[in-house]
Amino acid sequence: MAADDRLTPEGPEEDLARRLREAHRRVTAVRLPPAEKERFARRFVAICEVAKRDLEHAKARLETFLADLDGHSDTPRR
Repeated sequence: MAADDRLTPEGPEEDLARRLREAHRRVTAVRLPPAEKERFARRFVAICEVAKRDLEHAKARLETFLADLDGHSDTPRR
């Protein structure tokens, strides 16, 4: 069973979790100088921490994060 397989309907928490997994994959695959990659990794961890307390704020930060990552990445988005 894949990590995205669910027996229950998808809600806002599951949607955010799926998008965070996708963002994690992209951060680990991105080809950037080490210092810049570390900066993105730290931002990603901060978003994960926010998600524990405030889903809406985490979603907004994730959108901005992904847009920034798209601007710095040659890694294709799924």
